[in-house]
Amino acid sequence: MSLHVRIFKPAKSAMTSGRAKTNEWVLEYETETPRTPDPLMGWQSSQDTLNQVTLNFDTMENAVQYAIAKGWVYTVLPPQEKALRPRNYSDNFKYVPPQAEKRPVKKKKVAQKKKIARPKSVKS
Repeated sequence: MSLHVRIFKPAKSAMTSGRAKTNEWVLEYETETPRTPDPLMGWQSSQDTLNQVTLNFDTMENAVQYAIAKGWVYTVLPPQEKALRPRNYSDNFKYVPPQAEKRPVKKKKVAQKKKIARPKSVKS
């Protein structure tokens, strides 16, 4: 039975603006046993300790060669690159006029006068 590993390039953390740990490729083992809740504390536990191990490589080729040398079955996930729009600092303060809402034109209904029955005036 051979191990199954996953090779990927991690995405940028949402908590920081830097890209420090996104330049390397990560090889991690896929879990073979499901996680189960601990009866006492309710924490997730597993019998498989390989899910705690991650290996970092400079290039994808190095990670693939390592997996082949060990005889592991590997899956390479493509990197998720962010599409950047080139912008200037002055674009932050650019005036964009508001656009009028396009609403369907409603036909106006002609109000019809209602005849109200008025009591006749009494002459005294």
